[in-house]
Amino acid sequence: MQELRAQAIAEGVRPETLDRIIPTLSYNPRVIRLDRNQPGGSFDSPIPPFAPYQARHVNPTRINGGVATYRRVIGQLRDIEERTGVPGKIAIAIYGHETGYGRITGDFDLPRSLATLAYDGRRRELFAGEFIAAMKMIDRGVPRDRLVGSWAGAFGYPQFLPSVYLRLAIDGDGDGRAEIWRSEADALASIGNYLVNAGWRRGEPWGIAVNVPSSLNRGAIENRTNATRCPRVMERHSRWLSMAEWRELGIRPQRGIWPDDTVMATLLEPDGPGNTAYLLTNNYRVILDYNCSNFYALSVGLLADEIVR
Repeated sequence: MQELRAQAIAEGVRPETLDRIIPTLSYNPRVIRLDRNQPGGSFDSPIPPFAPYQARHVNPTRINGGVATYRRVIGQLRDIEERTGVPGKIAIAIYGHETGYGRITGDFDLPRSLATLAYDGRRRELFAGEFIAAMKMIDRGVPRDRLVGSWAGAFGYPQFLPSVYLRLAIDGDGDGRAEIWRSEADALASIGNYLVNAGWRRGEPWGIAVNVPSSLNRGAIENRTNATRCPRVMERHSRWLSMAEWRELGIRPQRGIWPDDTVMATLLEPDGPGNTAYLLTNNYRVILDYNCSNFYALSVGLLADEIVR
């Protein structure tokens, strides 16, 4: 801990804050077990079908909860959309996915969890940085007892890491504080701020469900670029084409909605040829910035659409 303490002080954390917090910390073996047992196979393991995931995450309970939450905070959502361009339905869908609309936010002590993960060393640089960010939060007046969340350090209604909180959490209710752990207004405004910071484009949809003709030459639209971030996620997408070009290839929207011809999109067939496919825009990539999983981003978009249908 001495090395971590020195690093925190070098980044501006007051020594008295560290002297108050560090003696209260102890190694948490449960956190390490959870870290070791994360789901996921090897790089070349088969990708499961999307349909079962969709059924679990875009279900009546989550849709109904989203509708009720959306209606309750509609005024705040209009504010967010006006300022950021991020539709309220997207903010609500992320809120629903992350914490079940605030019901499940985690019960791990963040400083203890982050110190444990930094000590373990497997991803020391990441978790040492997050521990220091949590100390900065305490330095700036966030009560220690508010730093409670997931075993990996995400907390509050939007499940921000401490470094994300410091960078992007904002006051949404006008009280001068960004209390994403108890203020829905702050949490939703912060989600909007996160997405616009990641490049959200006002007025552009996240994507649309489409039918793909059997005649489509998939080799001609294959993506030949190598993504530097989340390559396995991105490699499933086609190359970018305009909506007009997709229409010329025989792609048809399932609900008769077609974005502007100039909007660029990639094609993703999560369950393979013959099943529902999606044309995905830049704003889908922004959702991936929140959680780099095609299944997560697709289900956020689909839940958002169901909430306002």
